[in-house]
Amino acid sequence: MIYITITGTCHYYGQEFIEPGMTIRLIKEPDNEHDREAIRAEMDGLGKVGYVANSPHTVIGESYSAGRLYDKVADTSGATVLYVLPRGILCKVEP
Repeated sequence: MIYITITGTCHYYGQEFIEPGMTIRLIKEPDNEHDREAIRAEMDGLGKVGYVANSPHTVIGESYSAGRLYDKVADTSGATVLYVLPRGILCKVEP
């Protein structure tokens, strides 16, 4: 199993409404000017809600960073929310 952290939610809709069991769509952003390994996190009806963490300061525990995950997933993948924590949202990447 692969676990990831979603961060940056404060720049979009926050994370107060996100609950365990919800689905998040992961979409690679190879043209992102700040990070070539960026993976956007989206939810149906809302669009972008954050990004997969890609820094040792934002990755929670042993979860994968976007850079570590990038070559292991398709251009669009899915993840399930496990925990909503103050520092980010911990998810399990779906096969």
